[in-house]
Amino acid sequence: MAYERVCALSEVPEGGALRVELADVDVAVIRYEGEVYALQDLCSHAEVPLSEGDVETFGGAPTIECWLHGSCFDLRTGEPTNLPATEPVDVYPVRVEGEAVLVDTESDGRLPLASGN
Repeated sequence: MAYERVCALSEVPEGGALRVELADVDVAVIRYEGEVYALQDLCSHAEVPLSEGDVETFGGAPTIECWLHGSCFDLRTGEPTNLPATEPVDVYPVRVEGEAVLVDTESDGRLPLASGN
């Protein structure tokens, strides 16, 4: 695993997302209910930034909603929880060390549900 610092924890609003543009991929870093998540900042259905959507619980899962068509993506797995999206988005392992948020974008982009963040 190759973690890199992507932002400060204080830059990510609680219950919201921050878009981080990295060399190879744009990442949405999300804080929700005390957890920090990172996923590819691109809806798999309409190719718009997910970081501009609302973060909420949908069907019991922490999700981010695509603002354009309303698809929600599970923050833990990247799986869509409703239509029109049918394809998942990549999720990345996150570590928080003090104020630094570190993300491993070199992982395979899929985290098992039970892994936690």
